[in-house]
Amino acid sequence: MGSCFAREIKDALIQKGYTYIQEESGHPASKQASAAWERVYNSFCIRQIFEYTFENWHPDIRWWRAPISGCIQDPYRRIILYDSLDEADADFIRHREASRKAIEQAEVLILTLGLTEIWEDSIDGSVICFPSGPYVNEGGDMRRYRFRVSRYGENLKNLERIYAILSTHNPGCKLILTVSPVHLWATFRKDLDVISASWNSKATLRAAIDEFIADHPDVFYFPAFEMAVTYRMVLGKSMFTEDREPFHVNKETIEFIMENFFRFYSEKLL
Repeated sequence: MGSCFAREIKDALIQKGYTYIQEESGHPASKQASAAWERVYNSFCIRQIFEYTFENWHPDIRWWRAPISGCIQDPYRRIILYDSLDEADADFIRHREASRKAIEQAEVLILTLGLTEIWEDSIDGSVICFPSGPYVNEGGDMRRYRFRVSRYGENLKNLERIYAILSTHNPGCKLILTVSPVHLWATFRKDLDVISASWNSKATLRAAIDEFIADHPDVFYFPAFEMAVTYRMVLGKSMFTEDREPFHVNKETIEFIMENFFRFYSEKLL
């Protein structure tokens, strides 16, 4: 579960023949992870997944209706669309059950964190996935949502909340955390350039994770970010793709990261 780097981990685990939980396998939003969570970039949205899966999470605005096309959009999962509210409600009921099954079955849960930038409902505090999709593109009312940069303490608190819910519903599950090596391609910040904003996100998350794992012996950190941005550079090798999205990690770097992932955690080197 997590940012787009979670999909790279998923693909590598399946390719190596590991038992990878796949709920909602026919749902397009399940491409990124073990259920139809879609891409989840920040710890707030990950926390909300755990809350809507196991608790009564009810934001003031549950669905967006695009003002021109009329399609229904889920604000909390990246661009998941429906033709009607009834369809949206029914699919979300199925999704909650699938999410519960995935998390309760897991022996190991891998979370990849990417950003500290969030878009927050200024009234109820819920955090939308990203201001995009038909609702935003067609001029939907975004006045109640505010952009801000989350800070160290908030992200640490989210990790503790996630851990508490996981410990209640699947106490034997081991947790592996990573910081995504995929950099920001743009920032909503006005006070920093995109490179500085990206590094602030990564450094803040890395610091929060470091303190978090120090207090939990069943939580582990895998240094995917450090392998990409430091070790690959020491070797004189680029980590970036050369296509239309050069902020992503190239295939060679992903293979290098996952080779070391299996060395870290597998009982046998496959």
